[in-house]
Amino acid sequence: MPEPAPAAATHEHPDTAEPWLTVAAAARRLGVAPSTLRTWDRRYGIGPNEHTPGRHRRYSAADLARLELMQRALVRGVAPADAARWALAAGASAPTPAPAPAPPRTQAPTRTPAPPPAAAGGRAGGGALRLAGAGAAARGLARAALALDGPAVSGLLAESLAADGIELTWDDLVRPVLAAIADRWAHTGAGAEVEHLVSECVLAVFGAHRRAAPPAAGARPVLLAAMPGELHTLPIVALAVALAHRGVAHRYLGANLPADALIAAVRRTAPAAVVLWAQVGDTADAAVLAQLPPARPLARAFAAGPGWEAATLPPRAERLGSLPQAMAAIAGTVPA
Repeated sequence: MPEPAPAAATHEHPDTAEPWLTVAAAARRLGVAPSTLRTWDRRYGIGPNEHTPGRHRRYSAADLARLELMQRALVRGVAPADAARWALAAGASAPTPAPAPAPPRTQAPTRTPAPPPAAAGGRAGGGALRLAGAGAAARGLARAALALDGPAVSGLLAESLAADGIELTWDDLVRPVLAAIADRWAHTGAGAEVEHLVSECVLAVFGAHRRAAPPAAGARPVLLAAMPGELHTLPIVALAVALAHRGVAHRYLGANLPADALIAAVRRTAPAAVVLWAQVGDTADAAVLAQLPPARPLARAFAAGPGWEAATLPPRAERLGSLPQAMAAIAGTVPA
């Protein structure tokens, strides 16, 4: 026989057999702090329907459904007050969890209102990430990231790729959020789990987007790799996605590629260009660029990433900055 739920977590309503959740239990269900639920109730009136002043808050299934609607709107960058109004309106028009007779066939179905558009202002990054100047989509991604809501992070990335393409998704969405997470970690030492979750979601969504591109034709591909010892690969993955959707043949060789493996790949594929990514100066070894074997015609060599800023490049190598700049340089070498 299953054990009953702890008294501290649930409470059975006197008029029904439905267990109601305490603030702490409801907060765990939603992945927020209990103080957040109290704030939402006090500021925006989105709390338990039957809360009696002086008594503990208890949340029913319908209360949780409204809170989930508010959380979904916040993830999309909607201001808290607008998100609460929408959740309350949507919750009022949605069916209640209790059984109810089926409506007559002539009755139009009840529709849940669409979420309000994301506000242009409001607090950045859910109050914990510094996202000055970032758009509503980046703030929504930051909120989902801080909540460790992987499905929401992946969904926002996929929506942005479909609507805006890889370059805007990378520059306006992913880069600002990753930079804010890194800044938070540098100042507080916290947030590694957030960076890991976002990185894994980016790799998965970008990888699926790259695989969905039509196969690229071309005898001489572009080789993409991270330098030996370099484990940060998201920017060069974004470049691989951009090349795939421009129809440019390429081979992505991943993180921490040994120098001898790179040389072997160059000899085997005779690439039109080689792009080597270095996030930090310790991995930006210009000698690796100088050792690239010659090809006929000669492959162009590109040094991409902030790690190369202080490096002295060999004459045949060129620096790449932003993703659009990289695309323009490579497109001039290997037209789609």
